[in-house]
Amino acid sequence: MLSWRLVILFILLVLIQVTILNQVAIGGYINPQVYLLFILILPLNIPGWLLLLYAFAMGMAVDMFSDSLAIHTASTLFMAFCRPGIIRLVSGSFEKDSGAAPSFGTMGGISLALYSVILILLHHALLFFLEIFHFSEAAQTLSRILFSSIFSFAFVMIGFIILEKASPSHLR
Repeated sequence: MLSWRLVILFILLVLIQVTILNQVAIGGYINPQVYLLFILILPLNIPGWLLLLYAFAMGMAVDMFSDSLAIHTASTLFMAFCRPGIIRLVSGSFEKDSGAAPSFGTMGGISLALYSVILILLHHALLFFLEIFHFSEAAQTLSRILFSSIFSFAFVMIGFIILEKASPSHLR
């Protein structure tokens, strides 16, 4: 079920991405992607079909405002498809069968960071290789993936902190 909190987060992240971050090109090729936080923050036990539907909607919303020919949609769907496996990979002591969302409180800082880094790297790898669509500039594309992932990771972690501080304690 989609809560009002998720709807507001969806809209806010799309607005931040398309109005601010899509206009930022640090060093000419570093593009932070904060909208990924929406997929990362979804509950751990979300059904796969619903996760893919949300990923499709988020990617399509960013593509529509970015005129980017569905590369965000494809990359976000790929990220969502990989998410359950990555959760299993990094799962430690948190209860993934609960309706809890990934956070510092549910996963711990290291697991949350590892979960986020892996999914952001997967997303960015597909996004930037689809954008270039050839391997002749592989070195530049790899550096773009690395540096954009670092900046995206920083924004996502800040987002996790803000959301954890802003949510009432009974929702954590």
